[in-house]
Amino acid sequence: MTTVEKTYEELFRERADAVYFSPGRVNLIGEHIDYNGGLVFPAALTIGTYAAVSPLEERKVEMYSINFPDDGIQTIHLGGKVELQGGWTDFIRAMTAVIEAETGRRVHGFRAVVEGTIPNGAGLSSSASFNVLIGTVLNAYNELGLDQVTLSKLAQQAENDYLGVNCGIMDPFAIANGKEKQAMLLDTRTLDVSYAPLDLQDNVLVIMNTNKRRELADSAYNQRREECKSALMNLQENGAPAYLCEVPPEMLEEKAGHLSKVEYARARHAVTEQQRTKEAHAKLVDGDVDGFAKLLNASHQSLKQDYEVTGEHLDALVEAAWAEEGVLGARMTGAGFGGCAIAVVKQQGLQETLERIGNTYQAAVGWKPAFYVTDIGGGAGKWKGEA
Repeated sequence: MTTVEKTYEELFRERADAVYFSPGRVNLIGEHIDYNGGLVFPAALTIGTYAAVSPLEERKVEMYSINFPDDGIQTIHLGGKVELQGGWTDFIRAMTAVIEAETGRRVHGFRAVVEGTIPNGAGLSSSASFNVLIGTVLNAYNELGLDQVTLSKLAQQAENDYLGVNCGIMDPFAIANGKEKQAMLLDTRTLDVSYAPLDLQDNVLVIMNTNKRRELADSAYNQRREECKSALMNLQENGAPAYLCEVPPEMLEEKAGHLSKVEYARARHAVTEQQRTKEAHAKLVDGDVDGFAKLLNASHQSLKQDYEVTGEHLDALVEAAWAEEGVLGARMTGAGFGGCAIAVVKQQGLQETLERIGNTYQAAVGWKPAFYVTDIGGGAGKWKGEA
């Protein structure tokens, strides 16, 4: 029996009807180019958000979070004007509102105990995981018939329209549509997707947490978007190309004189990261793990030098990984300025390798990182794991 099921029985004196799971996600490569018309390459993780659930006939949700025990059982009444309270229950209000608007249906609620296993502030999409979970449960118990792509769009809309988060489609899409042991090459404009096997052979994917919260990420994100928009305008002729990632490399070099130094650097990252993302997909399809890992290194260098979003802590952690013979490649992942990096690490001697990386990083910044060796899992839905 899972932790959420046990807690559900203790709190509500009945057995839960079912357990649902919504994963976190990691972006393997293709960073800061989704808003420039580029491709992203995320994968769903086996860490995420669990919920033991039973349906209710009433239009309310009763929920207890193992992560926030002091909050007790929260009751959220559904329908009417959405009035945000400033806590985790707002995700329920927001997701319910967009689902009712989409379907024209008045939904019934549910009773649940939830637990998230994604570290807060790590940039692995704990909020999108929770949002997609709420949508998945409402969809199932109200028999709404929403497909996974629609759930992704509604989860994004809930964050954009109600929760004040200017997120893109990648996070909810990867969480709702993930496939076990596979990464997805996603066109964020068309939502066309191509899966590739994430078979790392004798290596594992390690998520490395700097334990530095992403304090500058939001302001830097908005600034980079403006710099990219300005670069595109100075490169366009008659409105073409429509996106920075559609600019051919030779065109960027020919028109470099039309750009400021900063605009050129931002554009160069977008153009080259787009190419690296396509190559990464091809490398995994071909089973070329070494080639894939080298692209991670090049991505980090571009994010450091051209896009300037890495920062002291991510650079220290990635460089500590690069120094290890057992590491094939590593890079920052997510918005930057803290959060996580990823590394492809040889299985043999793994713990010793991670210990040395941790010691090197601690010597540089003054505290230890955290490491998560996680598998690539499937998308949100009814939990299929062992009890």
